[in-house]
This record gives sequence, structure tokens and C-alpha cells, in this order.
Amino acid sequence: MTKRRTLPTRALGAEPGLPDLPVLAAWVAEHRGEPGDLTSFRIDQSLAPQLSAGITMPCFGGKFYRDRVMACLMNIKDDRVIDEISVSTGSVIEDAVHGVAQNKGVWCALPAPHLLGITDAYYHDDDEWRGAISGAYRTIMRSMRDAGVGGHVLICHHADDAELSALARRKVFFFQPGADREDLVTLMEYQQLIAVSSSHLDMLFDSASEYDLSRIIVLDADEESITRALAHLDPDQVAVGGYCTGTCEQYWVSVADAAWYTV
Repeated sequence: MTKRRTLPTRALGAEPGLPDLPVLAAWVAEHRGEPGDLTSFRIDQSLAPQLSAGITMPCFGGKFYRDRVMACLMNIKDDRVIDEISVSTGSVIEDAVHGVAQNKGVWCALPAPHLLGITDAYYHDDDEWRGAISGAYRTIMRSMRDAGVGGHVLICHHADDAELSALARRKVFFFQPGADREDLVTLMEYQQLIAVSSSHLDMLFDSASEYDLSRIIVLDADEESITRALAHLDPDQVAVGGYCTGTCEQYWVSVADAAWYTV
């Protein structure tokens, strides 16, 4: 007799759209007296559907969290670095405390440094500039982990060797939506966990033999893609993941509903 087993589910962030005024007004009324702004609203919008769907490892934030990261970075004007970068982490600590109050150990997604769109007009040395922005990111992420956040997803447009070398750690995971073969190979050079779309599973496994790939997150999985993943890895090495870029309520329910296999 076959038995149905459940796989863990993991969120890699979300990109909730800008709200209609009545929706935002209702949220403001509900949170009257609490610190908050439009980014705070989008944080709640990114997290709440994950919690209601029962996602195993929820994650607030997304590329929209750029506004909060930029607010932490001092000596940047018009997206140009004009003096030595320093960091003020008060706002992200507030976000961390708010997120952890809703789910202990929740993760946070933010754009990787190259997605900030900052140009260097101060250091005039690529290694020094990269070291400065990576150090700022480490400070931001450490302050959030000290407040209870479990770790961070860095959403990237491409797999950047310098950023991966400086920042990829056990609690810092780089995620590239729609990564091609070259980017997947670069990611595997620095991470033993890779998030991959169902359509790119075969490409990942074709390239993985030379790397120490220990776990994968199958994005937007279905029964067929889970079966393919389990042909290469044990069930404890596979999770079902999601990254919502549209209406998220039903999306996360679908992610949770797909996370099973039979034995």
C-alpha cells in the first residue's frame, strides 16, 4: 500500500504590488500606534499569505526591500557613494522584531548588492568598493539575526563571484530566479543548496556531478518534478519552494499543496 509523505516548504521572498488606497488605509488603521511605512505594509503582505498557507520556512521581504537597505546605508546620494559607507540598522531591526513576533526564526529576503544599482564615486577601486558594500551587508544581516531572524535570502540577477565569495554562508543563501546553466554552476561553487525551477531540474543535475550538491529547493513543483528530483536525491535533501511575484494568497496554498510524494 502506498503512503503519502510531505516535503518541507520554503519561501524565498515575494514581491507584493503597491496597494490600493483603501487597502493601505485599513492596514494603517489596524496598526495605529505602531511604527510602519509602505515597506512595512509590503513586508506584512509578503509574509501573511505564507503563514496562513502553513509554509514550513517562511521568508518576508523581496527585491522591494531595497528601500529599507538603502535607508540603512549612509553617505549615498542619488544612488552614488560619495564618502565611506557607514550603516544604521534601526529600521531593519524593527522589521526583524516584527517578523519574528509572527514566526520565530523567520528568514528575510533582500536584493543582492548588485541589484541596488549603486555606483561608486568615492573608493575608485573595485575591490575596496566591493569590500565596503559587502561589509555593510554583513552588518545589516547580523543585526537582523541578533534580533531573531533565522537567515537571509539574497535575490540576484546574476551569480556574481565576488558577492558569493564575500557573503554566501550557511545562513545567507543566494537565489537567482530563472538561473541558466552558467549561473547554476557558479552558484554550486559556493553553495551546497540550490533553488531551481522545475523546468531547469535536468540542467542542474547534468551539471552537478562535479559539485557537492547536498540539497535542492524545487520552485513551483508538481508531482512530476518532485519524482525527478527524488530520482537523484533522498527526500530529506529536497524541499518545495516558492517566490511570489503576483497575487500571493492562492500561490502559497498551491506551493504547500504540491509538497508531497508517495512511497
